[in-house]
Amino acid sequence: MKKILLLAGLILLGSLSYAFDQKEIKVRSQKMDKDVPVIVITPEKYDDGESFPVIYLLHGFSDNYTSWTKEGVVGSLSDQYGIMFVLPDGGYDSWYFDSMVTPEYQYETFVSSELVAYIDANYKTVKDRKGRAIAGLSMGGHGAMYLGIRHQDVFGSMGALSGGVDIRPFPDKWGIAKRLGQKDECPQMWEDNTVINLTHLLQPGAMNIIFDCGTEDFFFEVNCALHEKLLNEKIPHEFYTRPGHHNWKYWLNAIKYQVMYFNDCFNKALSRQ
Repeated sequence: MKKILLLAGLILLGSLSYAFDQKEIKVRSQKMDKDVPVIVITPEKYDDGESFPVIYLLHGFSDNYTSWTKEGVVGSLSDQYGIMFVLPDGGYDSWYFDSMVTPEYQYETFVSSELVAYIDANYKTVKDRKGRAIAGLSMGGHGAMYLGIRHQDVFGSMGALSGGVDIRPFPDKWGIAKRLGQKDECPQMWEDNTVINLTHLLQPGAMNIIFDCGTEDFFFEVNCALHEKLLNEKIPHEFYTRPGHHNWKYWLNAIKYQVMYFNDCFNKALSRQ
């Protein structure tokens, strides 16, 4: 009897396993004159398909391109939905800007142009904005919304988890001043490069937008403010709050809902079954 139960358990465990492929590559940035490490995750059925939508997933401050591979959550989502994930390194504190202060930090160009071009040239992707989403957590949440808004010809969907969607209340935090200059010396740079001040570039319904933040997060108030501004400007979006802090326990749960949302967007736009 014990052997039968053990065999049944092994069969069940096998049925829950995933077969996604995860590779680390180097992508050349001509603008930064360096090779940038990137992780590419392809779903189990990649070899059998013709093209796949892609989610570009950005990491947070002080982290790197490997952070989103924690516990295999992203890989399992790749298999579940048949979606590719691209996880670029965005530097310790780049905030995904093309910095005028530090020319060696040109991550807006890298992610939105050089990386997308490389992935489309080397993988079986949907080569259209309708098949591309960009998302990220914290600094990466700022980056995803910042790049999504500024490059609507590249990305059709964008999302942020606990995103720094308004950087102005935090002038001395997380290295932002290294990329934009000190706020009291360069106030216009801060005004022009914070997500909440870019909403005028959005047309109602042109982008699929989702963002969320935990109620105990230090970015909670700025996310609520962005939500209110989008409502006032009649920009359709999904915004969620629930108990949670600025940590991986929150993000590893929240990413599941965002990927489900992006998958629905891909299905509608691309008539995927």
